[in-house]
Amino acid sequence: MIAPYGSWKSPVTSDLIVQSSIGLSGLHADGQNVYWLEMRPSEGGRYVIVRRTPDGKTEDVIAAPWNARTRVHEYGGGSYLVHSGITYFSNFDDQRVYRVEHGEPQPITPDVEWRFADYEMDEARGRLICVREDHTTEGQYPDNTIVAVDVHGKKDPQILMSGADFYMSPRLSPDGKKMAWVSWNHPNMPWDDTSLWMADVLEDGSLGEPTHIAGGNDESVVDPRWSPDGILYFVSDRTDWWNLYRLSEGKVEHVVDLNAEFGLPAWNFGNTTYGFLDGKTMICTYTQRGLWSLASIDLVSKKLRQIECPYDSFDDIVLFKDKLATIAGSPLHTRSVILLDLASHEVEVLKQALSIRIEPGYISIPEPVEFPTEHGLTAHGFYYAPTNKDFAAPAGDKPPLLVLSHGGPTHATSSNFSAGIQYWTSRGFAVIDVNYGGSTGYGRKYRQRLNKNWGVVDVDDCVNAALSLVKKGLVDEKRLAIRGGSAGGYTTLCALTFRHTFNAGASHFGISDMEGLLLETHKFESQYTINLVGEYPAEKALYEQRSPIHYADQLTVPVIFFQGLEDKIVLPNQAEKMVDALRKKHVPVSYVAYEGEQHGFRKAENIKHAMDSELYFYSRVFKFELADPVQPVAIENL
Repeated sequence: MIAPYGSWKSPVTSDLIVQSSIGLSGLHADGQNVYWLEMRPSEGGRYVIVRRTPDGKTEDVIAAPWNARTRVHEYGGGSYLVHSGITYFSNFDDQRVYRVEHGEPQPITPDVEWRFADYEMDEARGRLICVREDHTTEGQYPDNTIVAVDVHGKKDPQILMSGADFYMSPRLSPDGKKMAWVSWNHPNMPWDDTSLWMADVLEDGSLGEPTHIAGGNDESVVDPRWSPDGILYFVSDRTDWWNLYRLSEGKVEHVVDLNAEFGLPAWNFGNTTYGFLDGKTMICTYTQRGLWSLASIDLVSKKLRQIECPYDSFDDIVLFKDKLATIAGSPLHTRSVILLDLASHEVEVLKQALSIRIEPGYISIPEPVEFPTEHGLTAHGFYYAPTNKDFAAPAGDKPPLLVLSHGGPTHATSSNFSAGIQYWTSRGFAVIDVNYGGSTGYGRKYRQRLNKNWGVVDVDDCVNAALSLVKKGLVDEKRLAIRGGSAGGYTTLCALTFRHTFNAGASHFGISDMEGLLLETHKFESQYTINLVGEYPAEKALYEQRSPIHYADQLTVPVIFFQGLEDKIVLPNQAEKMVDALRKKHVPVSYVAYEGEQHGFRKAENIKHAMDSELYFYSRVFKFELADPVQPVAIENL
């Protein structure tokens, strides 16, 4: 059927996405049981711990209203642990640690403003070792420490390590006699400069004098782990790439020297990219040019061998005797918890993020692209062509383009199947998902392109991504839109304010006032802008120059804003001030705010509403008819 781009009828509806999809994360194993977290939009965004037994039975470990989500660093992660059949988890409502063996969960930490994450079992001493964020302190920010929590809740938590601004990854050696951990201080983020430490665990459970192993001096160390034979491994970017290292006879030794990333930015606790079959074999995952591979490493010869697998992205590595459990995805495979037989390479899917199959004829396959950007450099992204087997556009017509700017900004997009992207491409939109300078996955130097240049380099790369597609004749230069959430929302607002490339945009909980972000956000990101923008208040003028709110008179194209009213990372006033400014100058603007939502939307009704509202907004701005009616959203001044 012939129909204009944007007006194609698609089976990838917002109802299908919210009713059939869940979030998957936090993979664990206990014996032969596999555990994972499901974020269920249909249950108000509740995080549910799920257990899968070897006989194939799947059951929830915690019933409603229990919600296994921690707020340490606000982004959370590492919210639960299972050991010998007993589950320990952070409950979202009160942030206490609970123990569940049979029946109702029981609290093992007091009802105090403490938050806990990143659990490690110290079986010999009957305690959990974890990161604690103490919100009872009188200072501007909470104190972060490593503590030990009695598994029965009979003792107050014992502080094991304090003094640094941040901690993560407390990891005990197999014999329980040593502990390794990572720490860092403001103004660094964990991908800037972290230090790996190790100390003896003394008879009374306290730690001996710490020994510095690696990190510091502009080196990021993440994900320390002990092999079964007691050797400490970790990931460091000391050679520009996050590669694998180990501590061998008191000296740091490179395990694999490869222009690839074996690590992830520590936005969340508990991420891992490798594990051990035994003391001689490691299974790992790494990325090159935005695409992930699965491999084994012979730890004696240090030889890396790729493992055949129909997936090309992997989150969390959990190993059994001859099988690997991971959360995997690909352009054609929705994110799934899988079991991979390491001998036969056969895959068993335990749980899919999207329960309904979408026919391939409606799926746009991402194409990794490189394009020229400022200063003779190259940037990266994934291009999605409009795809719908039932429709074609009129001759000579070109599709509208959505440029996606990811959050972070120190994050990365991937080629994973995204129902959210297919929502657009199956209706006739072209999409380019940009890994602008500052993204992870391309080495430290690429990541540091954004230092002192946030609001410049990211905007340059998003603009040049769009212009490269215009130059190729693939998209309509008069219907270019940019959208993003959080830091991606900031890039979106900067591109719309300071450049004249885009014709519309959507900011999801985006930043408009850089100074306001610095002064109002939470501890984890409170000095993030020091490296990304400049010292404050010495460079206050630069913060103002990079803030769209101070230059709203330059923004002349329609914008829609989406905001959670309980967001503690990017406060609602960031959107509201910008909306007021555009309203006063009679620029078409729409503001959609959601009660009960934080940083990112988790409730099914709000996810659906946001998707359909943005589609409606573009249909009015770019003047195309929708194939199916959606609830209109108010657009002022249009």
